[in-house]
Amino acid sequence: MKRVLEIDKEEFSEILEKTFSEIVHFFNSLDEISTQPNVKLEHQKLSYEGWGSKKVLEYFQQAVKPIISGSSGPKYWGFVTGGATPAALIGDFLATIYDQNTQRINQGGDISALLEVETVKMLLDFFSLPDSFEGGFVTGATMSNFTCLATARQWAGHQINKNYALEGVSTDDFVILSAEPHSSVVKCLSMLGIGSNNIVSVRKKDETREAVDVEDLEQKLELYKAKQIIISTSGGTVNTVDFDDMKSISRLKEKYNFWWHIDAAFGGFANILDEYKHLLDGWENADSIAVDCHKWMNVPYENAVYFIRKEHSGLQMQVFQNSNAAYLGNPEDNFSYGNFTPENSRRFRALPTWFTLKAYGKEGYQNIVRNNIQNAQKFSVFVENHPALQLLSETRLNCVCFSLKENPEKSSKLLDIINENEKIFMTPTKLNNKAGIRAAFVNWRTSDKDLDVAFTEIQFALDKMDI
Repeated sequence: MKRVLEIDKEEFSEILEKTFSEIVHFFNSLDEISTQPNVKLEHQKLSYEGWGSKKVLEYFQQAVKPIISGSSGPKYWGFVTGGATPAALIGDFLATIYDQNTQRINQGGDISALLEVETVKMLLDFFSLPDSFEGGFVTGATMSNFTCLATARQWAGHQINKNYALEGVSTDDFVILSAEPHSSVVKCLSMLGIGSNNIVSVRKKDETREAVDVEDLEQKLELYKAKQIIISTSGGTVNTVDFDDMKSISRLKEKYNFWWHIDAAFGGFANILDEYKHLLDGWENADSIAVDCHKWMNVPYENAVYFIRKEHSGLQMQVFQNSNAAYLGNPEDNFSYGNFTPENSRRFRALPTWFTLKAYGKEGYQNIVRNNIQNAQKFSVFVENHPALQLLSETRLNCVCFSLKENPEKSSKLLDIINENEKIFMTPTKLNNKAGIRAAFVNWRTSDKDLDVAFTEIQFALDKMDI
């Protein structure tokens, strides 16, 4: 009797055809797929002999597919969840098929690392950043921030002749300054042994803003000038897409010695539009920048890039090098991403980004970003004109934060009704101690017809609450 795996190999073309049909159906149905399915999955015991791929695919279509959400579709506005462009999907499929472990740039028989280097250069051009930066691909903004902040930590030690990668961390030596760090930055400090409670909070501009008060930042720089300082700033906060004043921080960098990190997970895309690039004026002077590709670049999860100035590459390698693995070679003689990133096992993660950049160019992404900003502006106008709703903040880019005008604390109930109806999906938020709802627009498919659906669903929920 043939083993199941042998049968799968013989029938692989047929299996792929069935899978391809499923993929095309899902892709073409995303407009209508539920944003929050309520169907439950019944768990089955593991089969000893195995089902074979065809039977598993059939089971998936019957039992699993009904509970897959349309999170990559045009009406899913939770978190900052991008979709996936057709070209990005092709690149992701091929990355899986070719299954490269992307490491060295000069090893025979594998060009995946060379293509990653090329993609990083394309992204630097895309974001109008200088070639004084180098970069690489990681799983998401968390690991991008981690890579940058780990190098920043090594820089802080280097200033006082300490090698934290070898000796461990003493947080008495340095300080972290930030006004509104993303939760992933806080998590990174925990993972890096710095401690998530060791951020020194810098005052914000005012109670309506999330951006740093530059005057207070300078006062803190003066206060802690005896220590090594790492500043974590926002190139678009996650709630209101507020931007720290990059120009002013650039000027402070001329006066004080500190590591400047920018979390620009999705706000960095403002730099590709002439009418919004002023928000990032000066970011080219940062030491490190984190950007997500699976957000506004609309490539599949997990996909992000870090940019770190070339002058810090030695410090970066000190953190991530495989110093006790002889078979990986000397990291100083033979560049390998495994010596510059957290992961030794690295998927061909650059390929989806390479495909979609090549396919649509900068102009294509200008159209996507501009469209999403217009989505957010139209949504804001709806909120402002509705007697029962209010904006919680200015809509600066692509995120809208709003609440009920009366009894804002009941906004969570409004959101539950909206999401349970499975037509659109948004997430809860809190701003200036007011509970609210947040809609993030980053999907290339979102159009006015999706906004019309949202307006109808919101009104339905308000009517249900008798508001």
